[in-house]
Amino acid sequence: MNLLTIRAFKEVYVAGRGLEEAMRKVWEAIRDEPDEGIFISKMSWDGVMAQISVIREDLVLYGIPFVAKDNIDVAGLPTTAACPQYSYEPVESATVIRLLQEAGAVCFGKTNLDQFATGLVGVRTPYPVPKNPFDANYIPGGSSCGSAVAVAKGLVPFSLGTDTAGSGRVPAAYNELIGLKPTRGYISTMGVVDACKSLDCVSVFTNSCEDADLVLRVTAKYDPDEAWSRKPPGKWNRLPGKFRFGVPKASELRFFGWDAAGALYEGAAVEFEALGGARIEVDVEPFLGAAKLLYEGPWVTERFIGIKEFLKAKPEAVLEVTREIIEKGELPLAGDLFAAQYRLAEYKRLATQEMEKVDFMLLPTTPRNFTLAEVAAEPIRLNSILGTYTNFMNLLDYAAVALPAGRYEGKLPWGVTIFAEAGMDRALLELGAKYEEKIGRGKSTPCAEGFDEVQVVVCGAHLEGMALNWQLAERGGSLVAKTTTADCYRLYLVPASGALPERPALVRVGDGDGLEIECEVWRLKTEGFGDFVSKIPGPLGMGKVLMENGVELCGFIAEPRAVVGARDLSEFGGWRGYLLDKR
Repeated sequence: MNLLTIRAFKEVYVAGRGLEEAMRKVWEAIRDEPDEGIFISKMSWDGVMAQISVIREDLVLYGIPFVAKDNIDVAGLPTTAACPQYSYEPVESATVIRLLQEAGAVCFGKTNLDQFATGLVGVRTPYPVPKNPFDANYIPGGSSCGSAVAVAKGLVPFSLGTDTAGSGRVPAAYNELIGLKPTRGYISTMGVVDACKSLDCVSVFTNSCEDADLVLRVTAKYDPDEAWSRKPPGKWNRLPGKFRFGVPKASELRFFGWDAAGALYEGAAVEFEALGGARIEVDVEPFLGAAKLLYEGPWVTERFIGIKEFLKAKPEAVLEVTREIIEKGELPLAGDLFAAQYRLAEYKRLATQEMEKVDFMLLPTTPRNFTLAEVAAEPIRLNSILGTYTNFMNLLDYAAVALPAGRYEGKLPWGVTIFAEAGMDRALLELGAKYEEKIGRGKSTPCAEGFDEVQVVVCGAHLEGMALNWQLAERGGSLVAKTTTADCYRLYLVPASGALPERPALVRVGDGDGLEIECEVWRLKTEGFGDFVSKIPGPLGMGKVLMENGVELCGFIAEPRAVVGARDLSEFGGWRGYLLDKR
């Protein structure tokens, strides 16, 4: 699979490709995509041009393409929720779409789904079913099937889905993606067709936790026009370096015929132990009990309320299996809802007791996959199996991240999910990024920043083993890479002055006049970076340094006065070379 990331896409622009050229290439790939099941509608080229005409290069998602599930309003495209007769033309885009476009992202189309977001299979649609990119005989996962497949096939680096029962996580598992199910209400659902209004989340599919984190930071905004919106924390929670994670007893894990997936789950648990975790067995029964309430309890009534008038007016327009599920929502009484709420409160109490033993939980995302033929034969029972480990999360108010965890029998993707209390979204993504690197999926590069971190280029006394390196160490700095600048720099000697020793000054010069200069990239937390920069004495300062790989990072640069009459050290290749020669 083509692991297209936001960072990789940004490097297209660093390499000199123009915005219109890059967008045209994406548009043509989507236009010519042979899998007719991925999209319900595609943005016209004029629609793309209208979006890129108003974005600026300094925007965080400048020129990053994405697609959205067709139950999320996008101005200029119809919203169908995979029901052609339900289709309407939205006057304005959903809040989440607007925030992404204001950050510079460009929407290229609306993707297929299980009709009215009711299902985890990805085949309950009147349109062609999106093909599972790994084996077309198997389901792609739903309800956000088209959004997941679009990212898995490398058409866009991220997409939006929705998640009520697991629709942002099951497709992630089947398409070998990251699936972020944020804390309920952190991403506004204004402009999203209701499935279960009190439980719905907008979800994010990406090829890296870093990308999911970036999309979350852009879109997690309080929406005063949305009754279910919640304010994200001003300072996000983090996990400790040494953490505890919960696992079920081996006898409690169920894979419904895919028993070999147990080895994949164990492998993921071992990886988290290697990252500093201690596994602790917990009782998963409260979680699984809550999961059954979602479809066996009165929450199905929310699905009925969401499309009640349309369903009564045009029942024939709704697929039979979808109609069978949603129509059950007309039956429960108010008393049934209160009784279910009491049961849910008890499950939450018991689940909280288990969560207090650990920092997060690790479960399979879904027990297994099924073939298209198997789901056609038993559409409701098999769909329920897929939600075994997902259905409870919104009911119990957790944040969750689905992660790849190998392939069943070496062929079909399978995954695990880490989840924790509401508000732990970015903490889970940060840990997920470390897990990705551990399994070899997201190797760090000299330009890869962590969450709430800054990369700092140093070229003098702050180098590893040198006199001022302690200033980085005491602020929690860690070495990312030993590398060089681009070949457009000269290195000059700033003489000793007062209490200040001699030090190098890095100066950018014209093309053809410079050399590559030895340097190191260090990683600092943002709060440590601010303190570090405030103590830099002139004529040195902090600016942008162009690296040999074409990426610009924060680093030491010098004022013009630093080079007046100064000795040029460039031929030594760097500060270390100069000091060695000096000996």
